[in-house]
Amino acid sequence: METGAGFRTPNTRDRRPTTRDRQPENPDYELPGSLDALDPVAVALRLRLAAADAFVLIVPEYNRSVPGPLKTLIDSFRSEWEAKPVGFVGYGLSLTGGVRAVEHLRQIFAEFHAVGMKDAVLFPRVLEHYDAQGRFPTESEGAEAAAKLMLDQLLWWALALRDAKSVRPYGV
Repeated sequence: METGAGFRTPNTRDRRPTTRDRQPENPDYELPGSLDALDPVAVALRLRLAAADAFVLIVPEYNRSVPGPLKTLIDSFRSEWEAKPVGFVGYGLSLTGGVRAVEHLRQIFAEFHAVGMKDAVLFPRVLEHYDAQGRFPTESEGAEAAAKLMLDQLLWWALALRDAKSVRPYGV
């Protein structure tokens, strides 16, 4: 289903959480310094986040942390993150493969009462994985196994937390 802001949303009536391409149609959209709660893009995003049972954030490591616009986006919402699991895919130019950004995100999401997955998918020295045509053809060693582990855990937590919240609302 397409929303007015150009996002694709999952069918929330499905018993199992689903994964879909959730990238905005306009990848050049720049986030402002803060999100106006009445902005149509923010309203559409709020609805998408609230309807989701789980999240996977793909994050580059930027100055040993997360990019500022991503932090602004995360901080612009609160209840939408609560009592939901969050998985992480990090990438970077160094050997750490985005692990510092992922560690910061775990701390940030803990403040929002979200459950950060311990296992993450990391792509160290990300530029070395591209071929001469600019495609990402080579798999980082262990990435597929790491993704399966993280997604299996994410699904478990998504179902457990959704079921728990249907019995008793989460209180902060």
